[in-house]
Amino acid sequence: MNHSVTLIRDKCKGCTTCIKHCPTEAIRVRRGKAIIVAERCIDCGQCIRVCPHHAKRAVCDGLDRLSEFDYTVALPAPSLYGQFHNLDDVNIVLAALLDIGFDAVFEVARAAEIISDMTRQEMGTPGALPRPVISSACPASVRLICQRFPGLMANVLPFMAPVELASVLARREAMNKTGLSPERIGVFFLTPCPAKATAVRNPIGLAAPVIDGAIALSELYLHLLPVMKKRPDLPDLATAGLMGLGWAVSGGESAALLGESYLAVDGIENVIQVLEDIEDGKLPEVEFLELSACTQGCVGGCLTVENPFAAKARMKRLMKFLPVSRNKVGPGDKPLASWGAFLSHTPVFRLDADMQAALEKQARIEALAAQLPGLDCSSCGAPSCRSLAEDVVLGFASEEDCIFRMRERVMYLSGDGDAEQFLPPPFRRDPGAGDN
Repeated sequence: MNHSVTLIRDKCKGCTTCIKHCPTEAIRVRRGKAIIVAERCIDCGQCIRVCPHHAKRAVCDGLDRLSEFDYTVALPAPSLYGQFHNLDDVNIVLAALLDIGFDAVFEVARAAEIISDMTRQEMGTPGALPRPVISSACPASVRLICQRFPGLMANVLPFMAPVELASVLARREAMNKTGLSPERIGVFFLTPCPAKATAVRNPIGLAAPVIDGAIALSELYLHLLPVMKKRPDLPDLATAGLMGLGWAVSGGESAALLGESYLAVDGIENVIQVLEDIEDGKLPEVEFLELSACTQGCVGGCLTVENPFAAKARMKRLMKFLPVSRNKVGPGDKPLASWGAFLSHTPVFRLDADMQAALEKQARIEALAAQLPGLDCSSCGAPSCRSLAEDVVLGFASEEDCIFRMRERVMYLSGDGDAEQFLPPPFRRDPGAGDN
C-alpha cells in the first residue's frame, strides 16, 4: 500500500511520543529513530498530531500536478468551508478554486447527499443491510475494522465514499462538457486527512483508483486566501444543502438519515472502544454507526488549519440558511456507487500462518509478558510490554531491550554492583523497598 503518512528521518529524535499514541501499534523506535510498520498503519494521522519534532508528515499532491491534464476538476471536501473566518457563502470558496487554476469544481457534499438518500432507501428495505450499518466514509475506520474487527466487515455500508462518487460524476460531466477522453481530465480531491489521501491511491472496495490526486487543505489555504472575495459577478456554483455540508462534522452523516437510532463517534480511541462494544453485542439498539477517526469529524483532520471546534461552529453558521438537500438518487446511481469488491480481512496481527505454531508463539508471548514489569514505559521502543514480548518472540527485538531486564543482567554480571544508576530516575527503586 502506498501510504500517505511518512517519517522525516532527519527530524526524528526517537522520543517515543508517537508509539504511545498509535492506535494500531504500527510504530517502533529502533536505533534512535521511529519505524512505521506499513502493514499496520491506517493513516489516521495521530502520529502527525502528537510528534513534537514534526518528524511525521502526510505526502499529498501539489498544485503543480494540474499542468499534467488538459482539464482539471476540484473536489472540495465540506470541511474546507470551515477553515475560513466569517464565510457566509460557499460560492466565494468555489470561485476562488477556479481563480487558482482549476477549470471546474464539483462539491463532495453533492455526492454525500446522494449517498445519504441511497442509504435511507436501503435501510428502509427489510433485510437489505445487516445491523448495525457502519458508515464507509472514513477510510481509517474501515481499515481498522479490516485489521481488528473482521467480524464487523459485513456491516460496513457497501457504497463508495462520497468523494469517490463525486469523482466519477465529475469526470462524466467534464467529458460531456469538453469532449475530452477521461485520461486527459484530472480530478483532484482537496483532502482534510492523510487517510483519505491514501484512499485516493488505494481505494477501498474498488478495483482501481477513480481520483487522480489528493491535495491537502493546509496547502490550498494560503493559495485561496488572497483571491477569496465577494464580487458582483460571483458565480453560483454551490450545489449542496445542509445535509451534504453536514458531513464535515461528526453526526452530520447520521443526521442526514433522518433517524434516531444512530451513534456518531469521533476520535480513533473512541472508535475502537465502540467497535469493541458492538462486537460484544453491548449496543443492540444502534441501527447506524458513524465513525470518524478525527476529533469532531473531518474538520478535525490533521491536514486542516483551524481548530476543529471552531470549524464546527462555522459550519453550523454557514448551513443555517441553506436548503435541507439539493440532490437525490438518480437512475443508475446505486450500481454506480456500489462497491465492486467486498472487504477482506488484513491479518496483520497473525503470529503465524500455521495454527499450531501461532498458538505456541502466543503462549511464549504471554509467558514473557508476565515476566516484564508491565509499566508500558516505551523505553524499549515498543508501545507496551505486551508488544515488546510479541516483538521478541517474532524475532524483531531482544529481552535486553527492556531497561529493567538490562538492570537484572548488569546486576548479575557485576556481582554486588549497583545497577540502579542505569535506570532513569522515575524507575529507580526506593532503597528501603523490596524488589519490584
